Amino acid sequence: MTDLLTPIQAALALPHTPLAFTEAGALPSAFAVTELASASLGAAGQAVAQLILQQTGRLPAVSVDRRLASFWFSSSIRPVGWQVPPLWDPVAGDYASTDGWIRLHTNAPHHRAAAERILGKVADRNEMASKVAQWNAAELEQAIVDEGGCAAQMRSWQAWQAHPQGLAVNAEALVQRQAFETTTDTPWLGSVARPLAGIKVLDLTRVLAGPVASRFLAGLGADVLRIDSPTWDEAGVVPEMTLGKRCARLDLKSPEGRQVFEALLKDTDILLHGYRADALEHLGYTASELQQIAPGLIDVSLNAYGWSGPWRNRRGFDSLVQMSSGIADAGMAWKHADKPVPLPLQALDHATGYLMAASAIQALSERLKSGRGGSARLSLARTAALLVEAGHVPPQPALRAEQAGDQGLLVEQTAWGPAHRLLAPVTISGTPLQWDLPAGELGSHRAQW
Repeated sequence: MTDLLTPIQAALALPHTPLAFTEAGALPSAFAVTELASASLGAAGQAVAQLILQQTGRLPAVSVDRRLASFWFSSSIRPVGWQVPPLWDPVAGDYASTDGWIRLHTNAPHHRAAAERILGKVADRNEMASKVAQWNAAELEQAIVDEGGCAAQMRSWQAWQAHPQGLAVNAEALVQRQAFETTTDTPWLGSVARPLAGIKVLDLTRVLAGPVASRFLAGLGADVLRIDSPTWDEAGVVPEMTLGKRCARLDLKSPEGRQVFEALLKDTDILLHGYRADALEHLGYTASELQQIAPGLIDVSLNAYGWSGPWRNRRGFDSLVQMSSGIADAGMAWKHADKPVPLPLQALDHATGYLMAASAIQALSERLKSGRGGSARLSLARTAALLVEAGHVPPQPALRAEQAGDQGLLVEQTAWGPAHRLLAPVTISGTPLQWDLPAGELGSHRAQW
């Protein structure tokens, strides 16, 4: 089995404690996707085990079900009598240009509008394809990005390694960890069963990676409050990602919204955000100012393309990073295909999310020891490098495809109707992952603890 756990443990400064993996087989891919799922979830479980060891003197056993881990990296919810809205805008996807392939990400209305300002209004994929076919891929990528949209030319891993952004992000640490000087004397209010009880998590993230992290923290007893802007929606992922959370709306650009945000922040233990590298600073919230508002704060953030280099502020998503970093190109060669072949699921998002959760739990352990807050910064592109550098994997038997029915499903009364939720993919002895709130709509709660 490809060893992705060792570099992850090293990045998180996790001791090499025992970790069991169950179930055979893997998702079909040129890359070790099931191993990435299992290792990132396992590391998050080990971070929990270390916190419990520190607080109780007892080290729980941790195991990961590789099959369930793979399913959770796709979707953990099975609606009963209703459907999750489509994940993708009708014109999002890969298109042939004059000299290669490019992916357009148009899920957010303003991102589609940006692409259409460059290419012209389109009714469907066929119209979009005919327009993209007239462009050079690099020029179109730049034009759409300059317009405030999201696009990625397909590059090989070799080209990405030589690209200024690839050079920058590949040289970064997988997890950039830092301790702060400000301190707090907050005691541990948790227990073995609910180790994050009493921990307040303010979640400013969207779509997948950050919400994966806060969902995991909620499953351990944390009080998670998700904040979205007044107009944001992501209907296709909300039933998957709001499990265990309260969800409110705030306009951080308005004086009233900022006042509420700062009041929330004063009582926040863990802040998760996925804005572009300097977005919070532009709103007036530098790292030092955040620490002044909330001494001892644990500040965990991610972006798409890394924290250094010319693209550090570029908008990006998992599917775009797969195009930029050589993953889709390598998949195309592996499958002898005539178009890009991405990973079978959004593995960069999910893996980065569990690494964020592990980083937050590690920083909490440190705060309980020393009182000092800390930060961790991660990126989808650096997680991509971890996966690519692990190398191609030989063919493996496919994971059994049944939807975990033989292992049982949990019934959940969501805001949209009943659903089945897969069992948790990681087992920590004495610490069941369980969520107190079903999935609900964005903006369905008040912005208060």
